[in-house]
Amino acid sequence: MAFNITENTRCGVIGYGSWATALVHILVKNKVHVWWHIRNEEVMESLMTDGVNSKYLSEVEFDKNYISPVSDINEVVRNAEVVLIATPSAFLKNVMEDLTESLENKFILSATKGIIADDYTTITEYFNQAYNLPYSQLGVISGPSHAEEVAMDRLSYLTVACKDEDNARKVGDMFKNNNFMLSLSTDIYGIEYAAVLKNIYALAGGLAAGLGYGDNFRAVLTAACAKELTRFVNESYPFERDTMNSAYLGDLLVTTYSSFSRNRRLGQLIGHGHTVKSALNEMTMVAEGYYAAACIKKVNEKHNIEMPIADMVYDILYRRFSARKRMKELTALL
Repeated sequence: MAFNITENTRCGVIGYGSWATALVHILVKNKVHVWWHIRNEEVMESLMTDGVNSKYLSEVEFDKNYISPVSDINEVVRNAEVVLIATPSAFLKNVMEDLTESLENKFILSATKGIIADDYTTITEYFNQAYNLPYSQLGVISGPSHAEEVAMDRLSYLTVACKDEDNARKVGDMFKNNNFMLSLSTDIYGIEYAAVLKNIYALAGGLAAGLGYGDNFRAVLTAACAKELTRFVNESYPFERDTMNSAYLGDLLVTTYSSFSRNRRLGQLIGHGHTVKSALNEMTMVAEGYYAAACIKKVNEKHNIEMPIADMVYDILYRRFSARKRMKELTALL
């Protein structure tokens, strides 16, 4: 089923963190009207009065003619044809609890690179199962693009994945401009799980950096991460895909090496000697890889795919294994 998206289509955005703010910035620049779900009074006031998100990417100014910040999620959904999900996966179910408006005629586009902890489902799997939405109404926008660089209008490339490529093209047109390039895909599963896994592997890269391993080893580690990612998505859901494309490998690379990467930062803190708890407390934004490590461990129970790097991260985060010892053990396997 091709979803009807036109130049007058209105977009609802669920989430007000840095990634949500960066995506709203793109939509507003493209003169797409955004109904924006805001649950923070300070952020709401700053958007209404000054056209800025005072908490995240506060340097970005919005044309207030194209944003409607509201606290009621039902008002957002009611007034939008496309609903963009950009809230951390750990909080999504709580956010959605207040929704009574029907999603039956809405197109749901996930920008959340995470997994629902209690259900062990990706975001599209969650909406398919919890709201009985067919995959013809679900899509993913993903790829190597940190919110900070998108907000600075630096050239970025993302991929929109939908079951119907025509839907992907229509949704993508809402975001596409001179600074924001888009490719299309029908591999919802592979791209969504790649976005989950790359956060775990960024943690591994951060651990290596924090433990004092050099560029030589970290290059080998990242290459092994790419192989492990490919093995998981190909064995768990066979599909004609090329994981060398930017939505897979590109996102892994930027999350592993970028100074903007919160998952890399979390790994570095632990590698430097912080406890997991103290490292999490140091973080000002959510590191999806922390939750993803436990979820992928659970998901992989039914697939039994060899994942030594993801297993190492899980052992360090949740089983209190020594980071130095587990990384040393891993070096013998790469």
